[in-house]
Amino acid sequence: MKTLVTLILSCSFITTVFAQPQVLKSPDGNFLVKVEIADKITFSVAHGETKVVTASPVSMTLKNGTIWGKNPVLKNKKEQSINRKISTSLYKKSDIEDVFNELVLNFKGNYSLIFRAYNQGVAYRFETSGKEDIFIINEELSLNFDQDYKTLVPYVRNRDYDPLDFNKQFFTSFENTYNYLKFSEIDKTRMMFLPVLVELNDGKKLCFTEADLESYPGLNLANRSGKSSFTGIFAHYPQKKEQGGHNMLQQVVKEREDYIARTKGPRSFPWRVLVVSTSDKDLLDNDLVYQMASSSRVADLSWIKPGKVAWDWWNTWNVYGVYFRAGINNETYKYYIDFASEYKIEYVILDEGWAVNKHADLLQVIPEINIKELIEYGKEKGVGIILWAGYYAIDRDLENVCKIYSEMGVKGFKVDFMNRDDQEMVDFYYRCAETAVRYNLLIDYHGAYKPTGLNRTYPNVLNFEGVFGLEQLKWSAPEVDMVTYDVTMPFIRMLAGPIDYTQGAMRNAIRNNYRPVYSEPMSQGTRCHQLAEFVIFESPLNMLCDNPTNYLKEPECTRFIAEIPTVWDKTIALDGKVGEYIAMARKKDDVWYIGGLTNWDKREITIDLSFLTGDSYQLEVFRDGINADRAASDYTREIITVPAGRKLTITMMPGGGFAVKVLKKQ
Repeated sequence: MKTLVTLILSCSFITTVFAQPQVLKSPDGNFLVKVEIADKITFSVAHGETKVVTASPVSMTLKNGTIWGKNPVLKNKKEQSINRKISTSLYKKSDIEDVFNELVLNFKGNYSLIFRAYNQGVAYRFETSGKEDIFIINEELSLNFDQDYKTLVPYVRNRDYDPLDFNKQFFTSFENTYNYLKFSEIDKTRMMFLPVLVELNDGKKLCFTEADLESYPGLNLANRSGKSSFTGIFAHYPQKKEQGGHNMLQQVVKEREDYIARTKGPRSFPWRVLVVSTSDKDLLDNDLVYQMASSSRVADLSWIKPGKVAWDWWNTWNVYGVYFRAGINNETYKYYIDFASEYKIEYVILDEGWAVNKHADLLQVIPEINIKELIEYGKEKGVGIILWAGYYAIDRDLENVCKIYSEMGVKGFKVDFMNRDDQEMVDFYYRCAETAVRYNLLIDYHGAYKPTGLNRTYPNVLNFEGVFGLEQLKWSAPEVDMVTYDVTMPFIRMLAGPIDYTQGAMRNAIRNNYRPVYSEPMSQGTRCHQLAEFVIFESPLNMLCDNPTNYLKEPECTRFIAEIPTVWDKTIALDGKVGEYIAMARKKDDVWYIGGLTNWDKREITIDLSFLTGDSYQLEVFRDGINADRAASDYTREIITVPAGRKLTITMMPGGGFAVKVLKKQ
């Protein structure tokens, strides 16, 4: 009897303990996560006195009727504190301090919820310990807020947009500018892609995204209720597809299954990541997505060479002053190779057009192109060749295409027009990356969803688009404000990982002079705005978008951007405010670069150079010319010593910027 009473009391005690909120704090004590376990599971997050999210439910519904998170029974929990260092590869810094507290909640039914609290943010994910096949109908994700906050959200763009059917919105390039809206102003019929930004109280901001997305659909958001909340939206698994889309290079989903994912355990599901900043500039240098991704699966990284790319498509192969007819032909690409060699640019890309159009067959090459000849010519000049590939063209013959072109000497592929993030497409990203590793090939994903840490897991994946890049100015109306986007996107999209924005225009226009010209495009903003983007934007495989003829006419600017590294040992966010301006410093080996951007407001900024140790420096400074508000290409270059007090004051003209190389004194 005594034993039975003791057991009953013990069970009662355990039930009472588990009925209490489960609490997790960040190492610095600023974040507080509370997990409530009742008939459902909810969590809330606070940062100091600021409510980040209020009670928000989480669950996962399986096809067999099981709902993880409904009437949950907590079996046990585990808490731990981690303090370690991650050595990175091909990243914006050489190592990361990985410090967090973790709470693992194990529930009856072979599932768990893991919460982590870092000093920079909070994340959670589901895990399952079961080994059986499972079909997931839906994952409940709701982020609830206590006020009608302002947000910065990118709507999905889709020509087949249907306000009554979210399924029509799942085919998208994940490119758009940001809408500055209160929750109550968000269009209930439109889906948003990640990351998104919420302006909290006390000057704090929340950037929400996901990490370690593998064999699972990408997360998108909606606000169907009109209340202060986001709801997760997932594409269902494709059931029926047809070849189509851009030049027959895509798989267009016609029908979908009744589940979002089919998988088996044991496995972890993607992290849902909430980054909170007390200062806007902190969003410019946040590592949580990289930290939370799976570790590298590539044993030998020695063959992976980041660098610059002389790019053909933005400038429409429109070189001039030459003896040959410019276009998609060997003479034109040899001209690109000669230019790349002269400025020690590592690669030339053959973008769309080298393979026979609308056949989706990368082994059918147009007669004007001899790839072997270009590869050999590039070898003589120290320049590698990268090939553009439409998604369906490479996926239908992935192993064979990688083998043949690798043996030929191609260095990698720019894979384009995936335009989906359902589970099947996410699986392709991993399959393509893994196959490319076996043939020592680099990958640059275009027409792509935002990065979620794949560049850590497969470091041969150097870049991702999923950004409203400079290509948009080939056709966008003057109302499109790229300059403001340039000082907004790095706080949001770039937090998720590298961007293939494709900057470097030598034709530059002030606000009133910009117009779309497809064959001779221009940028919005000043010349120095373009130069600074090579420092500000994270991009291990970085395109020079303009044509060689224009660059050869601007040797001073061309030399400067060609020498800027694309991966870094250290990154410092110096200053910045979302939508207004940015200043950053990056270091590679013993050389520092500093870059700054402003919106359409003329701005004077003072840079604190105290991060420079010692006195043996001089600065090569590119700044907006005094007339850059009238002629956007106006700039000045000067060599100066480090100013007294280590403060550098620079004026940026409307749409302007500056770029600085810190040199050792001779």
